[in-house]
Amino acid sequence: MSISRRQFLGGGIATGVLGVGQHLFPRWMPRMAFGQAGSRERDVMVVIFNRGGMDGLNAVVPFGEGAGYYDKRPTIAIREPDGSDTSAIDLNGFFGLHPRLRPLKDIYDAGALTVIHGVGSPDPSRSHFEAMEYMERGIPGDKMTATGWVARHLATASWTNNSPFRAVGMGTMLPASFRGEISALALRSIADFHLGGRQDQLAQVQRTLSGLYRVETPDDILSAQAGQVFNTMSQLEELANQFYQPEYGADYPDSEFGRGLRQIAQLIKADMGLEIACVDSGGWDTHDGQGSVDGEMSFLLDDFARGLAAFHADMQDHMNRVTVVSMSEFGRTASENASAGTDHGRASVMFVMGGASAGGVHADWRGLTGDALEDGDLAVTTDYRDVLAELLIKRVKNNAVDQIFPNHTVNLHNIFVE
Repeated sequence: MSISRRQFLGGGIATGVLGVGQHLFPRWMPRMAFGQAGSRERDVMVVIFNRGGMDGLNAVVPFGEGAGYYDKRPTIAIREPDGSDTSAIDLNGFFGLHPRLRPLKDIYDAGALTVIHGVGSPDPSRSHFEAMEYMERGIPGDKMTATGWVARHLATASWTNNSPFRAVGMGTMLPASFRGEISALALRSIADFHLGGRQDQLAQVQRTLSGLYRVETPDDILSAQAGQVFNTMSQLEELANQFYQPEYGADYPDSEFGRGLRQIAQLIKADMGLEIACVDSGGWDTHDGQGSVDGEMSFLLDDFARGLAAFHADMQDHMNRVTVVSMSEFGRTASENASAGTDHGRASVMFVMGGASAGGVHADWRGLTGDALEDGDLAVTTDYRDVLAELLIKRVKNNAVDQIFPNHTVNLHNIFVE
């Protein structure tokens, strides 16, 4: 294999992030980038992105709105709570969970789940690409800033941590929120790193890496960085060889989302310096066939709820220092369309789960009729950045929110306890 040291480490240095050269690693290996990182004194953040635009009005049903909700959704509305398996699950006399979110009700009743309704980005874009980019950058409407809010958080943190597992994205690409000079690992699955029958390829990579660099006693920056790559490969190999058994009867769904949460639980319990993990839940673009208690959205909600409930059970001994937060780029239209679905709307819902959750429903609710609507849809009355900023301030102990979310005045809503 003819390859220079600098060719191996490649173009990652130019952007301030050390990238693993794809020409050296087989395609089945995860994409990685490394830097500095974390501590056990702060919460581990688990950020879920419901990509496609979750319909918050059917996920958390404003049944107390009456005709304002039901007249707009004659075929897909969720019935008022009546105790049946096909009606909303009452939360506070006005809002109710979709029946497929039943696994979350016990967590809610225990005060470990907070629902934020009418939340979203102040930018009115209804383009998936633009809305997701703006949310992950943390600067809605800004097309110039290249860094993401996670990267800026880690860059402004007052602590250090040398673990390459500081920030982990469960997917084939790094989330846009990770863009910047940070330690980040994009990992579809720990097992993907150690696929059966590929030991020869893994051994070849390790031999090549050792031959190109002084990974044991590095005497220059490139060798030191390569040594970190080598060490991370070894740690991933060790994790892949471990049989992970979820605790307390946790039963993760056999889906990309469920497997991602299961891997995050394994990383947290392995105490490898993880500070933030991101995992996607996709498919929420329900233009047709959305359904009410059946249909596409009900399956998505079932997977979402079972994944969160399994993670909460599995992490029972750790949830006092773990906070899970979910978001979506926008919600859906208040009115259903002709295809028994909903189109791109404005506000949606966020869920916060963990020991730091204040519990209950937070909603600056202004209704679903007349001037209360924003271009005909549920208005954004809580800025998603306020939720993330409060999490960072109260639970992660990073007060530099003016740099993480520039040009935004943060309003705290007591969604988290300190």
